[in-house]
Amino acid sequence: MSVLRMIYLGFAILGTIIPMMAYLPWMQETGAGPLALIAAWKANGATTGLYYDLLISAFALNTWILAETYIRKDYWVLICIPIIYLIGVSAALPLFLFLRTRPVT
Repeated sequence: MSVLRMIYLGFAILGTIIPMMAYLPWMQETGAGPLALIAAWKANGATTGLYYDLLISAFALNTWILAETYIRKDYWVLICIPIIYLIGVSAALPLFLFLRTRPVT
């Protein structure tokens, strides 16, 4: 495995762990679920701006993954689509890059 692929994998792991270190304790403290989390993202102008920034990034990444799947016929990268919306772009993008840079047979 190349150094670049190891870096992508490391970012995917960090992109999963670090956001969850913030989300899970907040959900446990408040007893809130995913809908309350989305409402919290829209609590003020700053968080709303970040919410829409990540939402547009998620849609763009989703489009890229689908286009690459169609062109390269590499169906394993489709696992990144649910990860975009269940964990976040911070996990899905580096995972997609990790998968995309492997040899396709």
